[in-house]
Amino acid sequence: MERVFSGVQPSGVLHIGNYLGAIKNWLELQNDYQCIFCVVDLHAITVPQEPKELLAKTIEVAKIYLAAGIDPKKSTIFVQSHIKEHAELAWLLNTITRIPELERMTQFKDKIRGQKSEVSMGLFDYPVLMAADILLYKAAKVPVGEDQVQHIELARSLAQRFNGRFSEVFIIPKPMVRKEGARIMGLDDPTKKMAKSANSAYNYIALTDSPDTIREKIKKAMTDSGKEIVSGPDKPALANLLTIHSLLVGQPVVEVEQQYQGKSYAEFKNDLAEVIIGFLEPVQKKYNALDDSEVLKILRAGAKKIQPIATKTMAEVKKVMGIIE
Repeated sequence: MERVFSGVQPSGVLHIGNYLGAIKNWLELQNDYQCIFCVVDLHAITVPQEPKELLAKTIEVAKIYLAAGIDPKKSTIFVQSHIKEHAELAWLLNTITRIPELERMTQFKDKIRGQKSEVSMGLFDYPVLMAADILLYKAAKVPVGEDQVQHIELARSLAQRFNGRFSEVFIIPKPMVRKEGARIMGLDDPTKKMAKSANSAYNYIALTDSPDTIREKIKKAMTDSGKEIVSGPDKPALANLLTIHSLLVGQPVVEVEQQYQGKSYAEFKNDLAEVIIGFLEPVQKKYNALDDSEVLKILRAGAKKIQPIATKTMAEVKKVMGIIE
């Protein structure tokens, strides 16, 4: 089977947008691909992290993977830093990466706006490490959100450049962008994507939020002018809430709109909150039942399982580059 690689940073708060935009897609891929899902802690430290919080968040993300339905018998789950070849390959790829390619990265430009003097080299080089993550396992497909497609394009360019300069070592990866749910927007600002690192907790529904917290957040979620519960370019807030409802209940948006014809925003919001609570209940139950020590065993077993792939790829890379093993 073709390999799929993806990962989530252990920083901020995993939310319903992460689930609908990424993890939900992963669950569907498990039966058709050789899936490798990583907790990308080396990416997380490209911005300052509190060590104790990084440790806790790394385990938290792995627990969410498992609670959401990622099956370690079907997929490999591991921590990025447990495979040293990620960093090693990133350095070698740096030698064929051009500075203007990294300067063009939209996410980097957004993140440094107004704080360039505080930005680390790691954040600038983030896309090269991401390319190394993917190419190390010769992943053919990479499920990502729309905001990460530019990074996949760089990975493709680096793979093609390396293969052309040295030898055909790497597979050229392709992005897999989920159309529905690819961009779940902030509850407090429907013009911007729901963010793990948002300043306000009212931006997102965390996957670990309590029922009362979910009700409060949905109650305060932004809505549009007018009374009709419909999706459209002039109603971005309602379009976002309708998308969340639609994806969680498995109904097209148009059917949800029909269901709420003549009803108030308050009625729709109350129902949406209960839909989210009902959806998250079994996930949270599994999450709370997971023991940290068992999760660590799964992560270490995952790293041990895929270490031979990383070792083999690095041996091939070094050989064609003229680096003595």
